[in-house]
Amino acid sequence: MSQRSLVAVCMVIAVVAVAPRRATAQAQTSAADEMTSLQMPWGAPDLQGIWNNATMTPLERPEGMADQEFLTKDEAARRELAAAERIRELDNRPARRTEVDPTGVVDRGVDGAPGSYNSFWMDLATTIVSTRRTSIIVDPPDGRLPPLTQEAEARLMAPEYLRLGDVRDGRVPADGPEEMGLSERCLWYRGIPSFPTGYNNNYHILQTPNHIVMLQEHIHDVRYIPLDGRPHLPPNIRQFAGDSRGRWEADTLVVETTNLRGAFIRKWNRPGHSMGRGDLSDVVRIVERFTRIGPDTLGYEFTVDDPNTWTRPWSGSLPMARTEGPMFEFACHEGNHGMTNMLTGSRADEKAAAKTAR
Repeated sequence: MSQRSLVAVCMVIAVVAVAPRRATAQAQTSAADEMTSLQMPWGAPDLQGIWNNATMTPLERPEGMADQEFLTKDEAARRELAAAERIRELDNRPARRTEVDPTGVVDRGVDGAPGSYNSFWMDLATTIVSTRRTSIIVDPPDGRLPPLTQEAEARLMAPEYLRLGDVRDGRVPADGPEEMGLSERCLWYRGIPSFPTGYNNNYHILQTPNHIVMLQEHIHDVRYIPLDGRPHLPPNIRQFAGDSRGRWEADTLVVETTNLRGAFIRKWNRPGHSMGRGDLSDVVRIVERFTRIGPDTLGYEFTVDDPNTWTRPWSGSLPMARTEGPMFEFACHEGNHGMTNMLTGSRADEKAAAKTAR
């Protein structure tokens, strides 16, 4: 081989060797530039936008799945396909008049239930969380809520607590609006941490150097989260959304919430106990973590610590997906026609019972 040929071969080898490294370096640089672009002008990660947390993944791992922490790709695909087909079926049903169901099977076992929203009004999820976990709960390792404390068991079985359950499920009359649920009063719906329900699963996040603002679509709840290091409110001041304080840990927004008034977790629904009735104790402390992990994904992790309710803290993970706006107003307000009608129904039930007793 001539010297000129040898030099040419060496140059080709060098180009082949360098090209993959250069391509990899360019890809890494592009990814780094992309994440750098997801920053606010003052350098904090950009969490702004409208995010949706709808998912088919349940809060607790189904008991039949035992130690299966993740679904396979095929399992997830089959479940998502079945959900999409179910929604298509509901959307294509012919219109029909809603009738009172005396058996109560239509609406959570409530006698005489008049039915509920059809699929037009629902935001039914058709996807599993991107990690393919079998539950939102990641700790305890079995994906289930920890055991209740004896104090919590007594609290949840107290006659007054059970009576409120009957009131809010329509089985007995309500004495007044204070006995109705916060969502029925259009005061507070999601709870903290915030889980997806059948609709209105959008959250609009805005930020300044010193504050994070989170507007929840449902009942237009707004959380104002200061980042300036101020202390929590005194223990005697309690709010439906609690008292949240935020800080940055590297690229993660950490939010600690205390001082919750009538604290509840909407997805926590044990047999015989409805949701959203002050299920948690006054000492509950919740830590949330928000991390921008891509242009269209906001990582959301949380830990709930309530030693008066559960025997240990528990944690979960629920990634949120970017969604296009605008987010329309949820026009629910305290004292609306629904509350008047519900209380009117309670008075009618009392009159009917008194008449029957005579």
